[in-house]
Amino acid sequence: MWGAAEVAVTLGLVLLLLVAHQLWWTNRQARAAAEKKVEALEKEWGAGGGAGPVESGGDPGAGSGSGARSGSGSGAEGDARDPGEGADGATARGAPRSGPRTPAPRWDQAYAVLRIPRIGIRVPVAEGVSKGAVLNQGYAGHYPRTAQPGQAGNFALAGHRNTHGEPFRYINRLRRGDEIRVETRGAVYTYVVGRTLDRTSAHDGGVIREVPRSDVRKGYGYAAPGYYITLTTCTPEYTSTYRLVVWGELRSMRPR
Repeated sequence: MWGAAEVAVTLGLVLLLLVAHQLWWTNRQARAAAEKKVEALEKEWGAGGGAGPVESGGDPGAGSGSGARSGSGSGAEGDARDPGEGADGATARGAPRSGPRTPAPRWDQAYAVLRIPRIGIRVPVAEGVSKGAVLNQGYAGHYPRTAQPGQAGNFALAGHRNTHGEPFRYINRLRRGDEIRVETRGAVYTYVVGRTLDRTSAHDGGVIREVPRSDVRKGYGYAAPGYYITLTTCTPEYTSTYRLVVWGELRSMRPR
C-alpha cells in the first residue's frame, strides 16, 4: 500500500508538471520567440533588407502562386486544407486595384506581421500551417494556395487558441468593424472584421476558399469575389473538435 501511494503521488506530480509545461511554459517560450521574430522583421524592413523582393504594381487578382505542400493537418488548425477555386480578378468595393505584391515565401518562412489592436495581438505570419515549425512557435500560419496579403481572394490564417503562445485565443471577442492589420516589407494592409462563424467542422474547407463561405453552416460567409482575410482556430477552448472563424475585408493599403 505504501509503494502504491508513492507511485500515485509521483504520477500526480508528473501530470501536474506536464500541465504546467503545456499551459504556462510553452506560452512563455512561444511568445518570447514570436516577439523576437517580429523585432527581427521590423529591423530588416527598416534597413531595407531581406524578407524577399516586392514586385510593384502586380496583378491584385493573383494568388500566392505557391505550389507548396499543405500543412501537417494535425491538431487544431491544419485540417481545413482545400482553398478551392473561385472567380479571380474581381475588385471589392473600396479595395485598391493595385499595390505591392507579396511573392510566395519559402515554406515556414516568417514574412509578415499580424496586428489586431482590439485584443493586443502582434505576431509573425509564416508560410504553411505545420504545427512544429509554425503554429507551435506562436506564429500565425498562412494556408498554402490562398491569397497573399492585399491580393484579391482570401488571405487565410490559422493560429493556436491554447498553448504555444495562443495568439488566437481571444479572436472570439472580435466584432464587426474591428481592424486587422497585416504588415509586410512593402506595405501595410488594413482589413476590417465583417463576419464571424462561432463553430463549424474541422473539415469545412469552404471557410478558406477564394470566396469564403461555409460548406457546413449554410448562409455563413460571402457570395461575391473580394479582398478577404480569414482567421481560424479551435473551439471550444482546450479542444480541437470544431473551428472558430473570423472574416474581414480589405479597407486600405499604404506603402511602408
